[in-house]
Amino acid sequence: MKRDLGRFAGALIAVALFFGSTDAGEAEYYRGKTVRIIVGLSAGGGFDIYARTMARHMGKHVPGNPAFIVDNMPGAGSMISANHVYKVAKPDGLTLGHFVGSLFMQQLLGRPGAEFEATRFEFVGSPIPEKTACALTKASGITSMENWQAAKSPVKLGGTGSGPIVDVPKILQVALGLPIQLVLGYKGTADIRLAAEGGELAGACWSWEAIKSTWTKGLDSGDVHIVLQALPKPHPDLPKVPLAISYAKSDEARQLIQVGIHDAADMARPFVMPPRTPKEHVRIMRQAFIRTLKDPAFLAEAEKTKLEVDPVTGEDLEKIVAGIFKTNPQVLAKLKDVLK
Repeated sequence: MKRDLGRFAGALIAVALFFGSTDAGEAEYYRGKTVRIIVGLSAGGGFDIYARTMARHMGKHVPGNPAFIVDNMPGAGSMISANHVYKVAKPDGLTLGHFVGSLFMQQLLGRPGAEFEATRFEFVGSPIPEKTACALTKASGITSMENWQAAKSPVKLGGTGSGPIVDVPKILQVALGLPIQLVLGYKGTADIRLAAEGGELAGACWSWEAIKSTWTKGLDSGDVHIVLQALPKPHPDLPKVPLAISYAKSDEARQLIQVGIHDAADMARPFVMPPRTPKEHVRIMRQAFIRTLKDPAFLAEAEKTKLEVDPVTGEDLEKIVAGIFKTNPQVLAKLKDVLK
């Protein structure tokens, strides 16, 4: 027994010495350097705000305290940035990508343009699962599900090219029979908000966290209404807003919502590193990511800007992405048809 305890203590000391020496080496590596976060959508939207808030605090949780900067690389619904991080960015521990996570599903479904293998990214984590809601303007006349279901013409919703903001309306249109006209090509949700305020669109379906932090004025004035939430259970902020799945009238409709919306939510906002990034750099960034999301200074800023925090670890994100590649073939075939 004493021999076992001695071996255990020795193992703990060895582990501590290993990680201590590793962190010391990483401190020398990162000291004086700059880590670049490439955001796949335009400035001012939810992805950009999360990334910039993270960038202001994450450096102090990385050995050597490197600077963090954010570069926006919008285009093709953030596909351009995903391809860049996968193919072009150096695997040197100095690049993070933050793009629309449903691109992983799009790659699985064979969408043209995906020049990556999703499971080969190094996953750092996600600040929050996607909690999608549909926000429509009062001027559009759609202020409730009853209005929407009774609409005599398709309701125009904005989209960026890919992601929940595109996939959710497509699934709702088929699963629930909602009249929807999806208007694509916007660079980010900031552009969609402006288009809705100008009467070009009725609104869009995207992250509730981003909606409430970037469209606060419209919500407070009553010019913007949350009509539907695409969640498995009501969000605490939206106790009276109906759930999309409650309107599903068939098993197929429920499965489409479950797989295409609910199951995809956890991987919707990933932070990743390029393939072949050394495991020690990945470990350091995963650790810094979680520590940042628990940092009182970060949390105070997040609360001020109405950003919710409910982190998904890099390890869990890696498992989730691997799991979607094991989706039931029949469900996958139907989803492919819906999201084509």
